[in-house]
Amino acid sequence: MARAAKTTKSKSKTPAKGSGKTARRPRPLRFLVKRAVQAAVALALLLGLAVLSYRFVNPPGSFYMWSEGRRLGSPVSYAWVDAEDVAPVALRALVAAEDANFCTHWGFDMRAIRAAIAEGGNRGASTISQQVVKNAFLWQGRSWPRKALEAALTPLMEALWPKRRILEVYMNIAEFDEGVFGIKAASQHYFGVAPSQLTSTQAARLAAILPDPKDRSASNPSSFVQRRTGQIRDGAATIARDGRARCFE
Repeated sequence: MARAAKTTKSKSKTPAKGSGKTARRPRPLRFLVKRAVQAAVALALLLGLAVLSYRFVNPPGSFYMWSEGRRLGSPVSYAWVDAEDVAPVALRALVAAEDANFCTHWGFDMRAIRAAIAEGGNRGASTISQQVVKNAFLWQGRSWPRKALEAALTPLMEALWPKRRILEVYMNIAEFDEGVFGIKAASQHYFGVAPSQLTSTQAARLAAILPDPKDRSASNPSSFVQRRTGQIRDGAATIARDGRARCFE
């Protein structure tokens, strides 16, 4: 009898058929997708927090500044300056050169984008707002992930920041020469003056070299830079007259 009871007890440990308790098969693809989504959400939250914080906190630099410092083997020249300590004509020159409709768009200049498409992509359509997002929060290059993040963060920044703050950050982290970042360092580097002392011609020259600062000089301008300087100086005066500078002055 004892032997029979022992046998019955051992059999009771075996799960009955049809109980529904089957071993789960590992699903690596589902796991990877889940982790990728979690990482994307975390990145979006982190970048969103960074956008909000830079509304009040001045950027200490950028990833591009850091990479340039490593490439050059020495720290880059960079010093923050508030917008009120910069000659107003310099702010107008930057807008006239890079984004004349800065005060009227929400981050993307659709008119400029359509014109760029019509010309086969040979014309730039990036706004000052887009450049701030790229320079302050992302990385250089033309990859689709960066473009997607730029497209998502630009309207968010426009919603959280006033236009004057966007322009202030832009002029402080833009590259003006190899290893020279920001309008304060550029004013000293090229003209030996404070940014508050910039003349209309000096301000226009600084704006004229921004698309290609490593190959253009504000202190020794080429004929192209001289022509471009005149155009920007006239453009700065125009946006002052027609009201397109009101949002940042």
